[in-house]
Amino acid sequence: MSSAERALTDLLQLMAKLRDPESGCPWDVKQDFASIAPYTIEEAYEVADAIDRGDPVKLRDELGDLLFQVVFHAQMAQERGWFDFAQVARSIHEKLVRRHPHVFAGQSFADEKELSRNWEELKARERAAGEKDGSALADVPRGLPALIRAAKLGKRAGRVGFDWPDARGVREKVLEELREVDEAIGSSGAGNAPAVVEEMGDLLFALANWSRHLHFDAEEALRAANSKFERRFRAMESVVRTRGLSLDGLSAEEWEGLWQEAKKKDPDRSP
Repeated sequence: MSSAERALTDLLQLMAKLRDPESGCPWDVKQDFASIAPYTIEEAYEVADAIDRGDPVKLRDELGDLLFQVVFHAQMAQERGWFDFAQVARSIHEKLVRRHPHVFAGQSFADEKELSRNWEELKARERAAGEKDGSALADVPRGLPALIRAAKLGKRAGRVGFDWPDARGVREKVLEELREVDEAIGSSGAGNAPAVVEEMGDLLFALANWSRHLHFDAEEALRAANSKFERRFRAMESVVRTRGLSLDGLSAEEWEGLWQEAKKKDPDRSP
């Protein structure tokens, strides 16, 4: 048995022990799929954060946490007689072999675009064979971050012809939705009225799909913007502390001056 197989066996045995109704951990025993799902999502984001930070030690640890989530779900499924970890591993192995005919079946493709098209066609056939729901939008997970799900819904609809012809068309939709947000605010006189919230949602959906047509990930773009904002705000806080000032005592003009100063000093400077 290899070291990897031994380590995985040990982890599976540990999980079974934690879930033992008599001698296991009370917290682990009382969990179910719904209660564990938020932790699974959180661990996936922590893996992404470790990658973003370029921290290999943290990445190793976070991958371990994410693997534990898979083992946890597999153990609960095994207890219900649904499937076990081995079946999970075999299932993904078979799927990857099936989706890589150019590697395992001698099939060839002219270029990466044709390869990608074949991948999507294989996925579509698998969905059609396994889904009772015949919608083109079937199996787009509801638990995805909203921006990612918006882009996936738009992409799925586009496969059957319901899409903007190009990025310019989506841009016009973005401007239309922005006008409708302004109109809703003007009509309600409040920023939290149901009509304003609805129109803002439509605007965000359009923005996510504009990003899709421009061939970048809206979620990644927003994550980068968040990081930039955090980096610059922390820089402003540092300057305020150095100057002996109080954050809550600054005027709008002082905040703007600090922001412009932080932008100039930002190593990844952009507007």
